[in-house]
Amino acid sequence: MKKNIERIEKMEAHLDELKVLNAELALQIEKINEARSNMMDLFAYYGSEQWYEDRELELPEGTKAGVLSEDLVYDQITDLRDNAFAMLETATDILKNRI
Repeated sequence: MKKNIERIEKMEAHLDELKVLNAELALQIEKINEARSNMMDLFAYYGSEQWYEDRELELPEGTKAGVLSEDLVYDQITDLRDNAFAMLETATDILKNRI
C-alpha cells in the first residue's frame, strides 16, 4: 500500500504541475494574441521609409530608441518566429501522442 500512496502522490504532483503550466500557457497565448496588432505595427515600421527618417534624427539624450537599431527588432522578429515553430512542434507532438 505504501507504494500505491507514493505513486498517487507522485501523480498528484504531476497533475498540480500541469494545471499551473496550462494556466500560464493560456495566459501567455492570450497576451501574445492581444499584442499581435502592436507587433504588426512594429514589423511594418521596421525598415520603412519612416524608420529610415527617424534614424537620421538627433534625439534628446536619454531617449530610448532601440527600435532604430537594426538588430533589436530583427532579433525579436526571429525569436518570435522560432518560438512559434517550437509551439507548433510541441503542439503537434502533444496531439500525435495524445499527451
